[in-house]
Amino acid sequence: MTEHNHDHNHDHNHDHDHHDHEHITIVDEHGNEELYEILFTFDSEDFGKSYVLVYPAGIPEEDEIELQAFSYIENEDGTEGDLEPIETEEEWDMIEEVLNTFIEDEEE
Repeated sequence: MTEHNHDHNHDHNHDHDHHDHEHITIVDEHGNEELYEILFTFDSEDFGKSYVLVYPAGIPEEDEIELQAFSYIENEDGTEGDLEPIETEEEWDMIEEVLNTFIEDEEE
């Protein structure tokens, strides 16, 4: 009688590898497509939108990265809407707060 070993079928989702970020292509105002990696996304009930923080893909880890933030509203069918630039100070303040919390969590 063989013993079945249930160890090997790990659920890949629950072990988050930091190098496994989602990528997103953003077209800038000149029509150039830039590849970005998604740092994280979150929803804001106050503003009724979702936000995504991204940075340019392929930058060495030790380089200073320039984070960019966008808002989007999910479509009714669950797909992501268009990314919109963040235009209000209130939104930026809120994003910075979320980001600081996120960074502190990461560093622990």
